[in-house]
Amino acid sequence: MTDHPIGLSIRDGVKVYPGTRALKSVDFDVRMGAVNVLVGENGAGKSTLMKVIAGVEGLTEGRIEMEGQAVSFSTKIDAERAGIGIVFQELNLFPDLSITENIFIGRERTHLGHIDRAEQRRIAQELMARLEQDIDVDQPLGNLRIGQQQIVEIAKALNEKARILILDEPTSALSQTEVDVLFRVVGELRRQGVGIVYISHRLEELIRIGDYITVLRDGEITGAQPMQGVDIPWIVHAMIGDASKDFPPRADTIGEEVFRAEAVTLPREAGGLAVDHVSLSVKAGEIVGIYGLMGAGRSEFLECVLGLHPHAGGEMWLDGVPIGPPDVSKRIDRGVALIPEDRKRDGLVQIMAIRENMTLSSLRRFTRGVHLSLKREAETVRDFVARLGIKIASSEHPVSSLSGGNQQKVVISKALMTSPRILLMDEPSRGIDIGAKAEVFRTMRSLAEEGLAILFVTSDLEEVTGLSDRIIVMARGKITGKFDGTTARMADIVEAAQVKKDVAA
Repeated sequence: MTDHPIGLSIRDGVKVYPGTRALKSVDFDVRMGAVNVLVGENGAGKSTLMKVIAGVEGLTEGRIEMEGQAVSFSTKIDAERAGIGIVFQELNLFPDLSITENIFIGRERTHLGHIDRAEQRRIAQELMARLEQDIDVDQPLGNLRIGQQQIVEIAKALNEKARILILDEPTSALSQTEVDVLFRVVGELRRQGVGIVYISHRLEELIRIGDYITVLRDGEITGAQPMQGVDIPWIVHAMIGDASKDFPPRADTIGEEVFRAEAVTLPREAGGLAVDHVSLSVKAGEIVGIYGLMGAGRSEFLECVLGLHPHAGGEMWLDGVPIGPPDVSKRIDRGVALIPEDRKRDGLVQIMAIRENMTLSSLRRFTRGVHLSLKREAETVRDFVARLGIKIASSEHPVSSLSGGNQQKVVISKALMTSPRILLMDEPSRGIDIGAKAEVFRTMRSLAEEGLAILFVTSDLEEVTGLSDRIIVMARGKITGKFDGTTARMADIVEAAQVKKDVAA
């Protein structure tokens, strides 16, 4: 370990947000000339820790040291001045500006008081060549596919000549060829003495590229050591531990098949398939979980089922009857309902009342002619509030006044009011606290016991093993694993999410 000196360290790091402790007495070291990989499930605290290092967030308690000296970053600019760069998972680019302008925005090169566009263009071309991209740097960034935009984000960070470079899920949108290029660049930076912090859910990448590994679980460090001897089962155990959450018991009986999809495909705009010939089925009273990493095609598959993509291919049946061409309103009428991943953006209208949000997708059931029966609407809302245990003072309050868990129950109620035969749920527990998660899980199991078919997507290993009657794993748009929910091993699920092979439908 003495081969790689510590360039930055966090000691006793605590970060508190209203209602939650995102970091709990964290000790973390960034070693120079090495790749320091950071891993953990969603909500483990990885992004919070990186934002602290990058100056985006401040510690509530604890300290940051660089080369033994205490430092304090009030802003991202402070961190950049100290030699810290970050490539965020969400791209921070401008599609209408050129590639060169994106690389230099906020850091323009000047000569005699004017932007030196020729020098900027020369450097941009050198960076693209270094990243093995034959791209015209004068074209608008929006012309590029998402993987190439990610490469531009990396070029932007390289241009800052950071001494410590944080890469947050840098390969999520990259092809395998682009991943190999990135790894060569990372190796070059490592040899130059740069300290790399590398975050990824793709565990085989971490083992391939990492020198040191740190595992976070619920805001705490559960494993930290050199990478020698580390394998996927070790990482999974450090991420999950031995204890399991208290999930509701599975149903004793499962009914007949409700939904079937055969060879569903969805083309990508840049070529290839986001969903690549996916086939699966769900029975009445059954909960089927789809596990996969970012870019696996899980959410896109649910969108195909709902009819959001007119160009999707394949066939689908509901109760043995073909579901028809892609059309969202007709699919909802047939009995398909979706709980979106981002409830605030796609599931709720924040300024509207709880009642209005709950009935938004089923107003026709409360209308007679052109008139809306507010009495019937209010009675139905009261029934669903009681059925799902939604904690509200009044259904006339804005939905934004509710906690995250209760907002999620409002979204579920809105879907259930359409009388679905199959309920699609995309990351149903994202962004809600532990107690609210347990309530949502109980709701899911209760709905299944009533005969509803449920197909849900999650990147949480405990959720997919604790809730699912059957588990389907996806990677790169394809099904790469199928497991029985009662006997599945987490390590096997994770390994299936890493590979690229097909599994027969």
